Amino acid sequence: MERQVGAPKFDKNGMIKKGLIVRHLILPNNIGNTKGVLEWISKHLSKKIYVSIMTQYFPTYKASEFAEINRKITKEEYQIVENLLEEYDIENGYMQDYTEEDEEQYVPKWNY
Repeated sequence: MERQVGAPKFDKNGMIKKGLIVRHLILPNNIGNTKGVLEWISKHLSKKIYVSIMTQYFPTYKASEFAEINRKITKEEYQIVENLLEEYDIENGYMQDYTEEDEEQYVPKWNY
């Protein structure tokens, strides 16, 4: 993918118009997966790509039936991922802030 889209290009407002952004959602009890993803990125992609780490997971629908995903990520899990970004020297990108607020307030009310 990186070879196809090339180096990132930004407009005058700093919005990316071309390039690769890898988005990754941190899941609770699964920092090993995040570590694997970041390690793979550091070994196989250039330093030019951007990484977007999402922290917004919260359990919905039947997630409450599975203890391992029936919660948001913890502050400790968030900090581990911050450290992994440094460890794997991933400099370009974004990491959502950690919040203890209820993200469910941002979910649309579907009334179909």
